[in-house]
Amino acid sequence: MELHSTQAHLFAVTLSIDRPAPRQRLSLPAWIPGSYLVREFAQHLQGLEATQGGEPVPMRQLDKHSWQVETRTGEALVLRYQVYAFDPSVRTAFLDSTRGFFNATSLCLRVLGQEDQPQALELVPSPSTPGWQVATGLPSHSVDSAGFGHYRAQNYDELADCPVTLGLFWSGEFTAHGVPHRFVVSGAGAWMDGARLLNDTRRICEEQMVFWHGDAPTPPFQNYVFMLHASDDGYGGLEHRNSTALICQRADLPRLTTPPPEKPPALKATDGYTTLLGLISHEYFHTWNVKRLRPAEFKRYDYTGENYTELLWFFEGFTSYYDDLILRRAGLIDDNAYLQLLTKTINQVQQTPGRLVQSVAQASFDAWVKYYRVNENTANATVSYYTKGSLVALCLDLTLRAEGHTTLDAVMRALWTRCEGGPLREADVLRVLQQLGRRSFKEEIAHWVHGTDDLPTGDLLQAQGAKPTLDKAPLAQQLGLRVSEVGGLTLKTVLRGGAAEAAGMAAGDEWLGVEFAAPRRGGAAEAWRIHKLDEVNLLRGQRTQLVALVSRDKCLLRCPLEWPAPTQAVRLGVGDAARLAQWLAPVAGLLER
Repeated sequence: MELHSTQAHLFAVTLSIDRPAPRQRLSLPAWIPGSYLVREFAQHLQGLEATQGGEPVPMRQLDKHSWQVETRTGEALVLRYQVYAFDPSVRTAFLDSTRGFFNATSLCLRVLGQEDQPQALELVPSPSTPGWQVATGLPSHSVDSAGFGHYRAQNYDELADCPVTLGLFWSGEFTAHGVPHRFVVSGAGAWMDGARLLNDTRRICEEQMVFWHGDAPTPPFQNYVFMLHASDDGYGGLEHRNSTALICQRADLPRLTTPPPEKPPALKATDGYTTLLGLISHEYFHTWNVKRLRPAEFKRYDYTGENYTELLWFFEGFTSYYDDLILRRAGLIDDNAYLQLLTKTINQVQQTPGRLVQSVAQASFDAWVKYYRVNENTANATVSYYTKGSLVALCLDLTLRAEGHTTLDAVMRALWTRCEGGPLREADVLRVLQQLGRRSFKEEIAHWVHGTDDLPTGDLLQAQGAKPTLDKAPLAQQLGLRVSEVGGLTLKTVLRGGAAEAAGMAAGDEWLGVEFAAPRRGGAAEAWRIHKLDEVNLLRGQRTQLVALVSRDKCLLRCPLEWPAPTQAVRLGVGDAARLAQWLAPVAGLLER
């Protein structure tokens, strides 16, 4: 693997096959596990040629991402090609003069018939990138001090599951319960507080190790690598078996202060750094929950197309439940901050009309065509298996705690044991819930997972010591809108059943102004130009009827809008601190920090 051209964003790949089949087939994956959308990575592959003994051999393309080469017996087959890499996400590949990153699913052809054979990867340094280093979870075989050289994988699946980052990055290390962890950050300034980032991440890792394995953790990996890129405006993560690729906003990194405080200030729910720690917690939890304990349908990945499962509500949703909860148990946020984060999730689900249309199990199955293909109607047609799945986990946990026999923590550990850290079915979840909870939970799963009923979060939270109160919902939500106020007021989504839909407003409309009828007979009507949504409420005063003046496809339209009655949003606070502590306290037995 060579950095062919940082200016043209091209990796150069040479694939050597010692013992090719007579008609050797090769294929590039169409998707990457953990991101459920067919992304057609082959679109960026170019210049593919095949040789044996230095001479070209016949090759033909079979479909959008597969090729067949006619080979001679007893001679190695060599393929050479380039891959264009300029996607800054965690899912594909990127290369410029500042850094490089790739997943093997974007660069490395599969040798069909030899996927289960050991795979070797050589990373070749480039004279155009002096000082660059390498970070990856792949086992090294023979590498230099910067990390360039030879790596080995047991099979293609392991190769595909170990991304590689390259560049002039910051690097730090820590040990969590005896396991070495490395954290590399690209795109950061010298002002980043690396020591705090390492310490806080270590606390997350230790808490999760104890969560899964008890007081003497024996995690299913020998080392771990966090690969974080800080950008001006980015966010995302993708889990892997002993590493994760992360993107955050540069402003969300912790900052050095002068003089350094004796104790870092308490984090708030609204802090960007809290968001980053939640992302770190989420992807690390996936090391167990989806990379090993995984849907039975994912026992062996099919890289050629969609891999369907109804269980993303469990693997993504339950992980989303525990990511922020782990922050609280690790002492990185307090009760109020955790409840604010939970408040946000509850309101996100409640303010999504699609929750009444599609079950979270259906949303899991349809991830390939709905979750990753967001459009103006997404909120009306589907529900997030992340957010509603996390609330299913919350309701199960609080129900189990209220009945006094077990907790969801114990259920997760029992599932790990029952499934031997491998393929899982919904029947396994039901069986363990019944064993530990001492009754059947089929009805709850039927209603909460396979139905579209609203979840009983309020009553359960109140019983566990939280104090739910109701506030007025944001103005956009009251009107049934999601808007952009950048360069004017544009409607992004018109929510089903809302006042804006009844008025005939549509996604994509630019809301230019409002018009009010004359206050008295013979008087003059009012018309006002607006740029932000709050201006509408200010101008209307106590009036409940107005006309929205919108532009749609350059046509000016008048939409009569009946101002709706106020709608409400939930807000959580601390009620009974003692009962709350029974839920939010650290996992018993965590070693002294």
